[in-house]
Amino acid sequence: MGEWKQTSCVLCAQNCGLEVFVENNTIEKVRGDKKNPRSKGYVCNKGTNIAFHHHHSDRLTTPLKKTEQGFVPISWDQAISEISEKLKNIIGRHGPRSFAYMGGGGQGTHFEAGFGMSFLRGLGSRYNYNALAQELTGYFWVCGRMMGRQNRFAIPHEDGADMMLAIGWNGMQSHQVPRAPLVLREFAQNPDKLLVVIDPRKSETARIANIHLPVRPGADALLFRAMIALILEKGWEDREFLKTKVSGFDQVELWFRNFDIRAALEVCQLEYDAVENLCGQLATRKWCMHPDLGVWMNRHSTVTAYLMMLLSTICGRSGVRGGNVIPGTVVPLGSHSDERDPKTWRTVHTDFPAILGAFPPNVMPEEIMNDNPERLRAVITCASNPLRSFADTTEYEKAFARLDLLVTIELAMTETARMAHYVLPARSGLESWDSTFFQWNYPEIYFHLRRPVVEPEGERQECGEIFTRLAEGAGLVPEIPEYLKKAAQKDRFAFAAAFISYLKANPKAMKSLPFILARTLGAKFGSAHLAAAWGIIFAMPGPSWKNAVRAGYPIRPAFTVLFRPHHIARAIFYCIRYRSIVPLFALSPKIEQSERIFQELLDKPEGIWIGRLDPDRNQDELRTEDGRINMFIPELSDWVIGITPASEAAELAPDPEYPFILNAGRHTNRVANTLMRDPEWVRGKRACTLAMNPEDAASLSLADGDMARISTHAGSADIEVELTDDTRKGQVLIPHGFGLIHGGNTYGVNVNTLTKNIWRDKLAATPLHRYVPCRIERIS
Repeated sequence: MGEWKQTSCVLCAQNCGLEVFVENNTIEKVRGDKKNPRSKGYVCNKGTNIAFHHHHSDRLTTPLKKTEQGFVPISWDQAISEISEKLKNIIGRHGPRSFAYMGGGGQGTHFEAGFGMSFLRGLGSRYNYNALAQELTGYFWVCGRMMGRQNRFAIPHEDGADMMLAIGWNGMQSHQVPRAPLVLREFAQNPDKLLVVIDPRKSETARIANIHLPVRPGADALLFRAMIALILEKGWEDREFLKTKVSGFDQVELWFRNFDIRAALEVCQLEYDAVENLCGQLATRKWCMHPDLGVWMNRHSTVTAYLMMLLSTICGRSGVRGGNVIPGTVVPLGSHSDERDPKTWRTVHTDFPAILGAFPPNVMPEEIMNDNPERLRAVITCASNPLRSFADTTEYEKAFARLDLLVTIELAMTETARMAHYVLPARSGLESWDSTFFQWNYPEIYFHLRRPVVEPEGERQECGEIFTRLAEGAGLVPEIPEYLKKAAQKDRFAFAAAFISYLKANPKAMKSLPFILARTLGAKFGSAHLAAAWGIIFAMPGPSWKNAVRAGYPIRPAFTVLFRPHHIARAIFYCIRYRSIVPLFALSPKIEQSERIFQELLDKPEGIWIGRLDPDRNQDELRTEDGRINMFIPELSDWVIGITPASEAAELAPDPEYPFILNAGRHTNRVANTLMRDPEWVRGKRACTLAMNPEDAASLSLADGDMARISTHAGSADIEVELTDDTRKGQVLIPHGFGLIHGGNTYGVNVNTLTKNIWRDKLAATPLHRYVPCRIERIS
């Protein structure tokens, strides 16, 4: 007999609530979960096909080891023992900088990151490479300077806005905010609102927009410098906001005075009147902006992020209702890692610093392929498929072939797994306790503790359990006292009292906290991840408690403890046993609040609003020394000033050998990175094509459905042509997430064979995927 179960999607950062009908341990039907407080029943094409992510023939069931005869199954004990020993030997000979962890949980399974990072740090390394570091780190770096910390980045508060500025973002296809198509249509169709799109092509979002500025590919930074100059020339800036909320404007203002606005817009291939009209709207409306990979993965990535933030601030739209605001978090997406701090690591060969605690995947091949004694020699990838997800597949293949140890923790036999020395089978986000820490809400803070809806098959393990075993094998887990294990078997109050005492007596144990929780409370729960969730709620920082109160979880007065005599008695018992008053802290009203929240998460599989910021005090979230938005970033001064009409005209001039511009990563509702490996989910659809303007195609004698060869400086590929008026002349697009090997066959074109890892932003090393010069040729 089948049963409907609540869960959430793991295929994009919105993690919409789902209900899945499970029969015989198989997902048979999927629908949106109307009880989910954030997605409210909304679900897209990817979510309804979630079964293809979980159920397919390439799912792993047992640990594998590569031998001369190919991969052979081995036991978990053998895998953990051999991997741990090899890691210890490599680090012992070459130092901790020789080891890197590539992971972080991807789109829907972030509990892995806590375990993976603890394992990495336990071995003395800080080299964490992840997908965010090839997309948004330039923006995070800018926010670090302007807002005070890299993890205090701003998001659009569309609920309080009457105009949405979508910049290089095709939200009708790629979402990026909850229920994105519904939100965008409301902006476009409401007579009191405006939807504005800045995008070279007429995307699905641009088609419904009230205003569309079809900027020339790669000219975004020049456009934003011109827009700021125009606003200042007209005197449209918010002087009161700049006077009371901002510092550094006087220095920044000089960059835009006497700037040739008309010449700049001519290079951008935009009409002056259209841009002037938009700037007038920006000066008078309550607007927020939503940039995306169209600019984050384009020329001048970091400085474009800076110019967009300056535009928002000059118009008084930073840190205010309906503007771009700093959201609340359950767990920050990363740590602040200021490169000016000598403790911040840099890469050995390419000399790039960590941003938000992560290193850019673009540089990893070079960090392996060099002769430095501390070069990378061992890599563990978890829920990450760099051979299809990151730039320059060819260089990655060469680099990974040189590694002394490559371990892949994965759901399926991916392209990266095929190169690994060991492949460890992980549970999917639908067969383990898990969650994500993406926060695209304001002022509410949402948290969904996703529970397993199908039973794991074979010997699959939670990623947290795998890292715990590896940590034990590497000697990173301290001896856990028996009293802590016994307390975990009783109830959560008993464990809290014992846990507080243990940490007080053993402060160094904090470094191994995820593993200790896994081996104590995790043993009771049957899940390392669920134990980690308890730890997260138990250890909420002070601001989170205040946010929880606003969300309806009050901190009850201390005298209410009198109504829990059994807890008082047990706390006193632990005080006597441990000869300490520390267990009394388990009676704290804040601990009691955390316990109520954790139980609420268990009781509500649709997720909860776990906190709420004060929407009128977003400025309080700043971490700058003066408590103001710091506009002036001296390191970017020359970069901004150097972006002129003349310099950009020269840089953007077409290359006769490669006259087209490839957008390497077209977003469609048939793209799910590399998470959907079974091509059956797009059967009968034109999922992987070369989108091209009909006039360009005619000049090359190409018709819809013909095969063409696309060539870049990196390589060539043969692909089917799809003609569409949506595509701008001179630009072509290929979706990402294809070239996957499934059932022995390769499906679609791997666009990363056409990109080079050295084509990257000079500060953050984000790849320039949206601006790749290319040549198109007709083939028979």
